[in-house]
Amino acid sequence: MIEDVVKELGYLALGTRLKRLGERLQTQAQALLEYADVELPAAHFPVLAALERLGALNVGELTEALGVSQPGVTRLLARLEAEGLVRSAQLAGDRRVRTIALTKSGRQLISRVKRTAWPIVEAAVADACTGPAQPLLAILAALEEALARAPLRIRAERLRSEEGNSAPA
Repeated sequence: MIEDVVKELGYLALGTRLKRLGERLQTQAQALLEYADVELPAAHFPVLAALERLGALNVGELTEALGVSQPGVTRLLARLEAEGLVRSAQLAGDRRVRTIALTKSGRQLISRVKRTAWPIVEAAVADACTGPAQPLLAILAALEEALARAPLRIRAERLRSEEGNSAPA
């Protein structure tokens, strides 16, 4: 068996490892969604869930709510609009700003998957986390907050400075 280099690199490749894990989770969640007769990609549901929870949002607000890039959200919204699950409208005062909202079809889809598919996906992921998912989710939240407070560049500068201060005279 070949060594899992990404795993062995530890913190050095944590981003790659988390991305790899995210891709695996999305692929497997997609299989569960398809089993529940949901044909929409799993990656689309965070946008739909945000709109269902928060109501109509502009693209910037949606980007902030999801913590992802604006170009990615814009591409995803175009697909969701083509599917008839969201609608966009330009604000009268500023044509550059679009407000996005769920359509009736989008609300119906969210209602259905919340009853049928999401509980199964959530339970299966929690089971894969060996026990209640809360400790893992708390660790991820703490990591996200720590990186928001002080990005890696700032941390690296501080660590270099601390190394320089502790060098023997």
